[in-house]
Amino acid sequence: MESNVNPSQNLNLVTVFESGGGSVEDSEVLMVHQLLESNGIASVLVSDGPLPNLAESVRVTTEDAARARQLIAEALSAGPSGAAEAEAESEK
Repeated sequence: MESNVNPSQNLNLVTVFESGGGSVEDSEVLMVHQLLESNGIASVLVSDGPLPNLAESVRVTTEDAARARQLIAEALSAGPSGAAEAEAESEK
C-alpha cells in the first residue's frame, strides 16, 4: 500500500454552493458551511483564487449532496432569520 496516497481523493466531492465573489457572498459561503456542519453534513470550503482564506464554494460527498442542497434551498427561501432559527433548532 502506498503511504503517499491522499485518501481525500476517494471522497468524490461535489460543489453544492458557490459564491459570486465579494464580502457578502464570502459570508454566505461560511454560513452555508456552518449550516451543513450543524446538520451533520461534513463540508469543505474551497478557494480557487489567490487568497485561500476567502472561500468560493462549499463541497460535500456525493452521498450527502441531495440533503445538503435541500437544506441550503430551505435556508435561502427562509431568509436570514429563518437560517438563524434553523441553526438554533439544530443545536438543541
